[in-house]
Amino acid sequence: MSLDKQHINLHLDAHTVGLDVPREQEPNYRKAAELLNRRYQYYLKLLPKASAEQLWMYTALEVAVSLESDVREKSFAPVEKEMKKLNELLNEVLK
Repeated sequence: MSLDKQHINLHLDAHTVGLDVPREQEPNYRKAAELLNRRYQYYLKLLPKASAEQLWMYTALEVAVSLESDVREKSFAPVEKEMKKLNELLNEVLK
């Protein structure tokens, strides 16, 4: 990974966040900001009386749960693949 960094400004709701990020990761930061803004707007419409702090907590929790689910799916994928192979072998032996 390159150490070449660039400064970017991301807009999260009414806030601007300035970051120095690895150049090759810049698109990922922008996509992440777009995702956060979409989810924040979703909760804003769902809970119009909630404070900004509450809306950001719901947004963060949803994104964290999604990340955790993705990590678990990826970590179990190799095990599931091997289990499928073993089941196929067992089925062949049992026939």
